[in-house]
Amino acid sequence: MSLNKENILSQLKRVSKYITVFLKWLLLSTITAVVCGGAGCLFHMLIELAAGLREEHNFIVWFLPVGGLIIVFLYHIFKLEKIDGTNYVIDSIRKDGMVPFTMAPGILTGTVLTHMLGGSAGREGAALQLGGSLGSSLGRIFKLDSKDMHVIVLCGMSSVFTALFGTPLTAVIFVMEVISVGVFYGSAIMPCVFSSVFTYYITVLLNIHPVSYILSSVPAISPVTLLQSIGFGIIFAVTSILFCLALSKGGGLLHKVLKNDYIRIAAGGLAIALLTLLFGTDYNGAGMGVVQNAILEGTAKPEAFILKVLFTVITLGCGYKGGEIVPTFFVGATLGCTMAPLLGMEPGFGAALGLVGVFCGATNAPIASMMLSIELFGVEGLPYFIIVCATSYMLSGYFSLYKSQIIVYDKLKAVFINRNTK
Repeated sequence: MSLNKENILSQLKRVSKYITVFLKWLLLSTITAVVCGGAGCLFHMLIELAAGLREEHNFIVWFLPVGGLIIVFLYHIFKLEKIDGTNYVIDSIRKDGMVPFTMAPGILTGTVLTHMLGGSAGREGAALQLGGSLGSSLGRIFKLDSKDMHVIVLCGMSSVFTALFGTPLTAVIFVMEVISVGVFYGSAIMPCVFSSVFTYYITVLLNIHPVSYILSSVPAISPVTLLQSIGFGIIFAVTSILFCLALSKGGGLLHKVLKNDYIRIAAGGLAIALLTLLFGTDYNGAGMGVVQNAILEGTAKPEAFILKVLFTVITLGCGYKGGEIVPTFFVGATLGCTMAPLLGMEPGFGAALGLVGVFCGATNAPIASMMLSIELFGVEGLPYFIIVCATSYMLSGYFSLYKSQIIVYDKLKAVFINRNTK
């Protein structure tokens, strides 16, 4: 009889623990969605306003060097000049989860200035920094232990990612997958899902529309189209490697040649202004209008993806702020649109495959990439997208946009390697 009582008490304690932890993360997820998701929505609106201002007044790009000087000064005041952005956030999740609060206003202000004045950068990478900073700050406020700090940082990242792009499922999978490829923090699934979905609800209330596209045509499945998808995957894997190398080596070269932060960023801003004068405004900001034309209209300049790489390397390598992810969308979409006719496929569909394929190869996040294809393009072309993702992931090797990312298992064999990307 006493054994039964002990067993019942033990079961009740276990159930009580589950309920307590569930309620704790339900509360923390809600708070994270309000704080981080709200900040992400503000960030989204500021980026849209900045882009609109730049498009109405093209001459504003000549003020990019001045904006760069402001960014360097701001990062110096906040003591962030030695912190390596998204890589720092990724590292913090594997360590103590501590990200300085000053990173939030720093990356928000720096990214808005970069977009407004014509620098070539994305916003989702900035979202990871903004969300990581605010999530870590919430963790310190609630005095969470080191394990829970990891989770709330991930919640913050997924919240801001959702606010900026309107893809809650991709946001959840991406922030958990990109840290250590091959390992998921199971305890983070429920908090991240709740934070992300609650944030998505906030975007609906604020009338912020998610990014999505209706594909004009999806080819019928056949041996030929499946082979075409494999061919696309190979091309996008190579492109992702070249893009990562360009950002890494180009940024390193710029830092080596122009050691002073102020001189480097001012020179980079002037270079972007001159390049804009030569090649037009398509490559300023995120360039999502060009991506949309490639997918929906099937039109893109053959040289567009190369020029976007050049603009992005100068912008980020010289110290302007923003993300690397949207440039991969641009590069992939314009390259896919250009290459599709050569492989016998419709340009708009090739652009969609390129957007997902280059993103996958550059981030080593195949599951998130597959989810992204569903949230952006629906399920009709899913077989092609997953083939492209699988091919691009495997053949992109150990290159990545994020040097702090770890590949846990080898891409060619079921072997534990736990190595950093390059």
